[in-house]
Amino acid sequence: MLQPELKMRRDKIRALMVPLGIDAALITCNVNLIYTLGEVVSGYLYLPLDAPARLFLKRPNTVKGEFVYPIRKPEELPELIEESGLPLPKMLMLEGDELSYGEYMRLATCFPAETEVVSMGTMLIRQARSVKTPFEVEMFRRSGVAHAQAYSHIPEVYRRGMTDRELSIEIERLMRQEGCLGLFRVYGRSMEIFMGSLLAGENAATPSPYDFALGGAGIDPSLPGGVNGEVLKEGQSFMVDMGGNFFGYLSDMSRVYSIGKLPQEAYEAHQVCLQIQQAIEAQAKPGTVCEDLYNLAIELVGKTGFGDYFMGVSQKAKFIGHGVGLEINEAPVLAPRIKRELQEGMVFALEPKIVLPGIGPVGIENTWVVTAEGIEKLTPAPEEICEL
Repeated sequence: MLQPELKMRRDKIRALMVPLGIDAALITCNVNLIYTLGEVVSGYLYLPLDAPARLFLKRPNTVKGEFVYPIRKPEELPELIEESGLPLPKMLMLEGDELSYGEYMRLATCFPAETEVVSMGTMLIRQARSVKTPFEVEMFRRSGVAHAQAYSHIPEVYRRGMTDRELSIEIERLMRQEGCLGLFRVYGRSMEIFMGSLLAGENAATPSPYDFALGGAGIDPSLPGGVNGEVLKEGQSFMVDMGGNFFGYLSDMSRVYSIGKLPQEAYEAHQVCLQIQQAIEAQAKPGTVCEDLYNLAIELVGKTGFGDYFMGVSQKAKFIGHGVGLEINEAPVLAPRIKRELQEGMVFALEPKIVLPGIGPVGIENTWVVTAEGIEKLTPAPEEICEL
């Protein structure tokens, strides 16, 4: 990755450190290393306020550069920082919401008592990451094209009598053939996903322990979400929601397919979701409050007969959109009580969805970038229900 891009990202973090009196950050978690270094390493990126960053590296030993220093253990950090020509920080920021307690305490106690250690690194870095650079938006554009290309081949791999698991495996293969890296990064330690999901029929309404619009029982209780192994049936819908990690950035896109014709109410419910998407597209722009977009969706679906099935059935998701980036759950979140305003450069997934008893899921999910005048769709695939 080009150094000017990395410097821009690091400077965004520095700008958030200044008003808090933080004069250095120590970054070691994978996603934040990708953001600030451009790659995953085992080591520590030391980001001072007024000097070039230093990389203290354990593995691999192939990374070279003017400010790259080998290190064996974190206890060496203070001495190596001083040897690199920098004073020790008065206030040091760690990734408090991502490091384990043991890791955090070990890093904190490496530094002398004169250094005040604060835990707000995760919060500030996620805030910096929530507004994407032009380079990052371009990665989403490319991901969206590859994502749509993979989905375009789904009708070719469906065979009558398939289980949802068998079809999901074929779609995962399509995604990998288009360059999907497979890894689905999620913020927080309590959510685990593999590639994404295919949710068919009644399984789509099965609640998940995760905050999803659609859950799914899964194949085993150790991974409670997604396909459950049932045969896809005539008159049933299914939704494909695979994570488009083609360049490290997760485009999010859901599309609906049917086995033969569906009852008329399914097409009507699907149109409601498309209308909600259209209404939010018309209203969203820099300065729009996230909660207002959620309320708009609830108001619109409330005027139809599908409110009881919107964003889940027995257990509903309390959002209609979420930020995406290096992780699938970034800021902003389009949800109640979220007063944050959209900013140019934010990227989010909008996913109005309905689950119909006896039929399955309908609805839409696309990835959008906030522009100077509104929002722009980054996932260019047909949006009507595709009959197989």
